[in-house]
Amino acid sequence: MELWYPVIRFREEGALVEIIGPKVDTFRGKNGVPAKADRAISDVRTAEFHGLIIPGGYSPDHMRRNTDMVQFVKDMNNEGKVIAAICHAGWMLISAGLLRGKKVTSFYSIKDDMTNAGAEWIDQEVVQDGNIITSRTPRDLPAFCRTIIRALS
Repeated sequence: MELWYPVIRFREEGALVEIIGPKVDTFRGKNGVPAKADRAISDVRTAEFHGLIIPGGYSPDHMRRNTDMVQFVKDMNNEGKVIAAICHAGWMLISAGLLRGKKVTSFYSIKDDMTNAGAEWIDQEVVQDGNIITSRTPRDLPAFCRTIIRALS
């Protein structure tokens, strides 16, 4: 849900949405729903994108083990581009070293991880601090997507 809701919502807005993976392959989410990566991380450049949405679930735990994916997040941040993370996606922000001094939210189970990385954790549906937008759970997806759309407009 945390992948497909934003994909569909942003396509409704007329955005070109690409799913990036460690390689071009079909991956399965925690509920078994397939998602095919359009492009491999090794084939993309930050200049091609206005923003990045990192889905939650189990995927961030796998993505943060890929140095190219972590570097892409760092590079997007260094360029001041919008980076949005929902649920467990905060793990990618931690691995990219982006949270010190930031106000954020996430799924409650990674609150300690985020505060240990230097963030101020706030329990609300969406938190935006500069170019970083965070959200808690699938229930918050409408507000999460609205905030990203405003930030990219």
